[in-house]
Amino acid sequence: MQRRSDERGAVLLDALLEGRSTPGLAARAAAGLGVPEQGRYAVVVLRRGGATGPAGDADGLRFFRRVRADGELVVVALGDRDPAGLAALMARWCPGPGGIGPVADGLAGLGVSRRLAEVALLTCVPGEEGFVRLEERLPAALVVSQPELSARLVADVFGPLLALDPADRALLVRTLDAWLECGGSAGRAAGRLYCHRNTVLNRLRRLERLTSRSLSRPRELIEMVLALDAFRLSVSPQ
Repeated sequence: MQRRSDERGAVLLDALLEGRSTPGLAARAAAGLGVPEQGRYAVVVLRRGGATGPAGDADGLRFFRRVRADGELVVVALGDRDPAGLAALMARWCPGPGGIGPVADGLAGLGVSRRLAEVALLTCVPGEEGFVRLEERLPAALVVSQPELSARLVADVFGPLLALDPADRALLVRTLDAWLECGGSAGRAAGRLYCHRNTVLNRLRRLERLTSRSLSRPRELIEMVLALDAFRLSVSPQ
């Protein structure tokens, strides 16, 4: 009887993760799983072929693992825990990569959290490990959510850059990325790239000439940043 009850709870949980809104579905799932209908939940998405996520009770949390053909889902009953620590907690069991959706206030919100967790996972470049929260990757999430617009953005902003020799192009992209990561400091970027500060500045000026955009103009800088995210996420398959 307990096994049948667990199976029914799992079926209902799958329906919620798919975004179904049948009246009474969340209440029946809560009863079958033994969790509150209006509790706080997070959904973690793991890519197919990745490590297995946790299941059961651990660290004062409850985990419900669901395996699918294209990957794995883990529903976490957070209780009053801060979701900011969930990424580090998940990394203790598996390296990832994984995407974490926003907190769902109730079982009925699992479908939205699952969909946005999948978007967060798409912001992970090939070879990246760890778990990322959607809130940490919102600009990149916007980019991957609109692939056609992202392709046009790359073509419009980085068009002349794409015509360069791959090694030359990679050098300029890496310099821009380092400069952004260092808060716009050419000196700190130079230390990260093992070159002189003036070398970084010269590369950035060349990038500005190629793209016809200035890194000192906020709107044009935003275009460059979004185009960089789109370029990095499109040059390699997910």
